[in-house]
Amino acid sequence: MDHTRVVYDSPNHDVITHKNSAEKKVILTFDDGPGRVLSELLDILKTKKVPAMFFWQSRLLYQTRPWKRVLDEGHVIGTHSCKHLNLSNLGYAEQFEDLERSKRKIEAITRTPVTYFRPPFGRYDLATTKAARDLGLKTVMWRISSMDWEHACHPEEILSNVVPNLEDGAIILLHELKQTVQILPELIERIRSEGYGFTVLS
Repeated sequence: MDHTRVVYDSPNHDVITHKNSAEKKVILTFDDGPGRVLSELLDILKTKKVPAMFFWQSRLLYQTRPWKRVLDEGHVIGTHSCKHLNLSNLGYAEQFEDLERSKRKIEAITRTPVTYFRPPFGRYDLATTKAARDLGLKTVMWRISSMDWEHACHPEEILSNVVPNLEDGAIILLHELKQTVQILPELIERIRSEGYGFTVLS
């Protein structure tokens, strides 16, 4: 695995890749939901007593999705835009409109303020971070990418990407995928065996 694809940092001070803390903790984040495996992910997180952050495409969010359970169980919901477009291909006004629509829809359904935003594909430019900032959103990337979308047949590779690269405060990128559900219990235990706990941005 190319190390440069797994471990990420940003020179932009408006972009969060770590949580600064004196405690030895990491943050699990799940993109591209709410999807079909959400309930399974929540079952695992509840059993393991792990909080997490979910970055959702607002087009996939309906009242019937288990969004209330996400909040009731201590997790955080952020926006992943409306339709998962590469925002860096758009101008400021279009990016602002997309993020505003997404934020407004999530807040209308959940009745909870949306504070965090993750750019689709991890692609952003200065207009993206300005649009987010103007909407009161904090742009969140990651420090460690699990590359889980590439490992449907070999979910153990997710462990190989994450565990050797653990560090204090690291934000870990995961997705709402079947292979991620399959490996998540072991991933949590491996992270704990390295002496790390779990937290969320607040």
